[in-house]
Amino acid sequence: MNRVYIVDIEAVETRYTAQWKKYLPKQLSDALDNATVEVISGGEVPQATTPGAFLNFGGTNVYKSKQLETIAEKFCNGEIQDGDYFLYTDAWNPTVIQLRYMAELLGRQIYIGGMWHAGSYDPADFLGRLIGNKPWVRNAERSMFDCYDHNFFATQFHVDLFKESFDKIDDEKIHVVGWPMEYLKEELAPYAGVEKENIILFPHRIAPEKQPEIFKDLAHEFPDYEFIVCQEKELTKDEYHKLLARAKIVFSANLQETLGISAYEGAIVGTVPVVPDRLSYTEMYPAICKYPSNMTADFDSYMDKKKTLCAKIRDVMNSNDAYAVHIPAILEQVDSFFNGEKLYTTIKDTINNFDNV
Repeated sequence: MNRVYIVDIEAVETRYTAQWKKYLPKQLSDALDNATVEVISGGEVPQATTPGAFLNFGGTNVYKSKQLETIAEKFCNGEIQDGDYFLYTDAWNPTVIQLRYMAELLGRQIYIGGMWHAGSYDPADFLGRLIGNKPWVRNAERSMFDCYDHNFFATQFHVDLFKESFDKIDDEKIHVVGWPMEYLKEELAPYAGVEKENIILFPHRIAPEKQPEIFKDLAHEFPDYEFIVCQEKELTKDEYHKLLARAKIVFSANLQETLGISAYEGAIVGTVPVVPDRLSYTEMYPAICKYPSNMTADFDSYMDKKKTLCAKIRDVMNSNDAYAVHIPAILEQVDSFFNGEKLYTTIKDTINNFDNV
């Protein structure tokens, strides 16, 4: 069996990217019958992200440039062989264009998969808000899409959002697979079962698309509850998980979400997700977790619908045990979005088909 290279996303300790650094190589190796899996890293990165962002906008380019140097050296040394597979855990990585350039000019038949998280095609994303539909970014994203043999998305919502900005997309290159996060249940198991407190969490980035101002305004309506913006606390992963387990609600008013890890993490430890009926939440969560989207479409809409939203929150808090009874059913519905089986199978089938030619 040929080699599988993981061109990873830089690991920030407070993000799932650090967990992927730990778990993904083993999960992928096990799924591929212990095939040779090698991580192409870009070294150490700044742990402080650009305010409100998922990454450090300068550091991420240093990281990707070092990854490209490693890939190019492997081509120069003759290490890259026909049938090798490159998995980019963040598809928005311009080095994929240079990888395809080298492979085609040097006559190497490789395969490339990329996992899409966000981009300029999402008007609520940093790229969408600050750069928008400028030709350079849209053409770059289209080129990256075309470089990948497999474009992986966690949800159908994300696929539909992507396709709104690009004409004549090759559907055969699109794969809705969920994300390889099956480790979450085992990792969070030790935190479950603690006594719940009157805590409501905002576990998202402090960014406009997450609408923290709505959460902070809600806090004024519930002086008997503790509203916590997690990022303001600078919590370690362990501290965050302990807090998550004590809370009764994980709240979202997000305008951008192509998966939504924190709501799922909350459900694993018995904390009820309260999320808007929009974005990826619509296809992922049952009605008991959702409130109408127009309640938090923007701050003005929230102010108009505040009483109704407050009633929903108070009901979940006061009847928390009754809501918690539904947690197993919630998890049963959502688990498949946090499992890498479809991703691994796509890679395994591609490699096996090449070997059998």
